[in-house]
Amino acid sequence: VQLQASGGGLVQAGGSLRLSCAASGFTLHYYATVWFRQAPGKEREAVLCLTSTDNSIYYKGSVKGRFTISRDSAENTVYLQMNSLKPEDTAVYYCAAGSTCMETVRTERSWGQGTQVTVSS
Repeated sequence: VQLQASGGGLVQAGGSLRLSCAASGFTLHYYATVWFRQAPGKEREAVLCLTSTDNSIYYKGSVKGRFTISRDSAENTVYLQMNSLKPEDTAVYYCAAGSTCMETVRTERSWGQGTQVTVSS
Protein backbone atom coordinates (compact mmCIF):
# COMPACT_ATOMS: atom_id res chain seq x y z
CA VAL A 1 0.00 0.00 0.00
CA GLN A 2 1.67 3.14 -1.16
CA LEU A 3 1.02 6.70 -2.32
CA GLN A 4 3.52 8.55 -4.44
CA ALA A 5 3.37 12.30 -4.92
CA SER A 6 5.04 13.75 -7.99
CA GLY A 7 4.90 16.62 -10.45
CA GLY A 8 6.54 19.39 -8.49
CA GLY A 9 9.08 21.79 -9.89
CA LEU A 10 10.23 25.36 -10.22
CA VAL A 11 7.73 27.79 -11.71
CA GLN A 12 7.40 31.56 -11.92
CA ALA A 13 4.66 33.36 -10.05
CA GLY A 14 1.44 33.15 -12.01
CA GLY A 15 2.35 29.81 -13.50
CA SER A 16 0.74 26.41 -13.12
CA LEU A 17 1.67 22.92 -12.03
CA ARG A 18 -0.24 19.68 -11.75
CA LEU A 19 0.72 17.34 -8.97
CA SER A 20 -0.08 13.64 -9.05
CA CYS A 21 -0.81 11.31 -6.16
CA ALA A 22 -0.57 7.78 -7.50
CA ALA A 23 -1.76 4.85 -5.44
CA SER A 24 -0.52 1.30 -5.56
CA GLY A 25 -1.80 -1.69 -3.66
CA PHE A 26 -5.28 -0.30 -3.09
CA THR A 27 -8.06 1.47 -4.97
CA LEU A 28 -7.83 5.16 -4.24
CA HIS A 29 -11.35 5.84 -5.46
CA TYR A 30 -12.81 4.34 -2.27
CA TYR A 31 -10.92 6.73 -0.02
CA ALA A 32 -10.66 10.41 0.71
CA THR A 33 -7.41 11.93 -0.50
CA VAL A 34 -5.84 14.96 1.13
CA TRP A 35 -3.07 17.13 -0.20
CA PHE A 36 -0.82 18.63 2.48
CA ARG A 37 2.08 21.01 2.23
CA GLN A 38 4.95 22.05 4.42
CA ALA A 39 6.74 25.31 3.80
CA PRO A 40 10.25 25.90 5.14
CA GLY A 41 10.16 26.55 8.86
CA LYS A 42 6.44 25.90 9.11
CA GLU A 43 4.26 23.03 10.16
CA ARG A 44 2.64 20.72 7.66
CA GLU A 45 -0.88 21.84 6.78
CA ALA A 46 -3.81 20.35 4.95
CA VAL A 47 -4.65 22.13 1.73
CA LEU A 48 -7.44 20.35 -0.08
CA CYS A 49 -9.34 17.08 0.13
CA LEU A 50 -11.23 15.00 -2.41
CA THR A 51 -13.83 12.77 -0.81
CA SER A 52 -14.66 9.29 -2.01
CA THR A 53 -17.79 10.82 -3.57
CA ASP A 54 -15.70 13.41 -5.43
CA ASN A 55 -16.54 16.42 -3.32
CA SER A 56 -13.79 18.96 -2.70
CA ILE A 57 -13.06 20.35 0.75
CA TYR A 58 -10.73 23.32 1.01
CA TYR A 59 -8.65 23.74 4.15
CA LYS A 60 -6.77 26.79 2.91
CA GLY A 61 -8.84 29.75 1.84
CA SER A 62 -5.83 31.19 0.07
CA VAL A 63 -5.96 28.47 -2.60
CA LYS A 64 -9.65 28.72 -3.42
CA GLY A 65 -10.13 29.77 -7.00
CA ARG A 66 -6.57 28.70 -7.83
CA PHE A 67 -6.24 25.03 -6.83
CA THR A 68 -8.54 22.20 -7.82
CA ILE A 69 -8.46 18.51 -7.01
CA SER A 70 -9.65 15.69 -9.22
CA ARG A 71 -9.17 11.99 -9.81
CA ASP A 72 -8.57 9.60 -12.65
CA SER A 73 -9.89 6.28 -11.42
CA ALA A 74 -8.43 4.41 -14.36
CA GLU A 75 -4.99 5.67 -13.36
CA ASN A 76 -5.71 5.25 -9.63
CA THR A 77 -4.44 8.78 -9.23
CA VAL A 78 -5.61 12.02 -7.65
CA TYR A 79 -4.39 15.30 -9.11
CA LEU A 80 -3.84 18.73 -7.64
CA GLN A 81 -4.06 21.39 -10.32
CA MET A 82 -2.40 24.56 -9.13
CA ASN A 83 -2.91 27.74 -11.11
CA SER A 84 -1.90 31.35 -10.50
CA LEU A 85 0.87 30.14 -8.23
CA LYS A 86 2.34 32.53 -5.69
CA PRO A 87 5.68 32.48 -3.89
CA GLU A 88 3.83 31.64 -0.68
CA ASP A 89 2.75 28.36 -2.27
CA THR A 90 6.36 27.22 -2.13
CA ALA A 91 6.44 24.03 -0.07
CA VAL A 92 6.90 20.30 -0.16
CA TYR A 93 3.56 18.81 -1.10
CA TYR A 94 2.38 15.45 0.21
CA CYS A 95 -0.71 13.34 -0.27
CA ALA A 96 -2.43 10.93 2.07
CA ALA A 97 -5.60 8.84 1.99
CA GLY A 98 -8.10 7.71 4.57
CA SER A 99 -11.71 6.83 5.16
CA THR A 100 -12.77 10.47 5.44
CA CYS A 101 -11.12 13.84 4.95
CA MET A 102 -11.20 14.57 8.66
CA GLU A 103 -9.72 11.22 9.60
CA THR A 104 -6.99 11.69 7.03
CA VAL A 105 -6.12 15.15 8.28
CA ARG A 106 -6.02 14.07 11.93
CA THR A 107 -4.16 10.78 11.60
CA GLU A 108 -0.52 10.81 12.53
CA ARG A 109 1.57 9.06 9.91
CA SER A 110 5.02 8.73 8.54
CA TRP A 111 5.52 10.81 5.43
CA GLY A 112 7.27 10.02 2.22
CA GLN A 113 9.47 12.45 0.36
CA GLY A 114 6.67 14.50 -1.12
CA THR A 115 7.24 16.69 -4.12
CA GLN A 116 8.89 20.10 -4.00
CA VAL A 117 7.07 23.08 -5.44
CA THR A 118 9.06 26.28 -5.72
CA VAL A 119 7.43 29.46 -6.98
CA SER A 120 9.76 32.30 -7.85
CA SER A 121 8.69 35.93 -7.75
